[in-house]
Amino acid sequence: MAETSLGNPAVVGLAGFGTTTLLLQFHNLGLCGTGVVFCCALAFGGFAQLMAGLQEFKAGNNFGYSAFCSYGAFWIALAFIFLVLDLQGVKDTWIGAHLNIGAGDLGWFLVAYTVYTAIMFVGSFAVHTAMVFTFGTLVLGFIGLDLEILAGMGSIKTLVAFDLILCALGAYYMMAHVIFMQVFGRDVLPVGKAWVKKG
Repeated sequence: MAETSLGNPAVVGLAGFGTTTLLLQFHNLGLCGTGVVFCCALAFGGFAQLMAGLQEFKAGNNFGYSAFCSYGAFWIALAFIFLVLDLQGVKDTWIGAHLNIGAGDLGWFLVAYTVYTAIMFVGSFAVHTAMVFTFGTLVLGFIGLDLEILAGMGSIKTLVAFDLILCALGAYYMMAHVIFMQVFGRDVLPVGKAWVKKG
């Protein structure tokens, strides 16, 4: 009996991450509101990316499993943080009365993900160059967000947004690499070699 060919969950995980990251930067550049970011963070960046991570678990890919589940959870958490911030002044609801999130709290949330992203950035050295680029721009973006929120460096907001747009495009590139490889039967978009050899 011939084996059934399975899809690569990375094409969904990378698309969810790239799309939600891109939309958030559009918001940070003043091009769109938070509503579309909130909805996409829950549905695509969050739920769909979590599902991709669970499929990576079945494939035995710890790197993809950790990345997609962790960043899927990031987007879901960020969506709820947006919601709490929006309702913070409403005292006659449970959220308004018991959950208070300030800019500093959001900053430390981002610091925690900066540490996680730095670990994944090191791990990307053993994957390929496109992965190094994507995680490199991502860790720089998180550091920029940390400085912007915790150190009050609002002047770097636009620079950080453009850096994270490059990160989103890196995720799209890797997604397209996998899709094009299958549909065209050849490596249309090469991702480069690993920077560190395994073993």
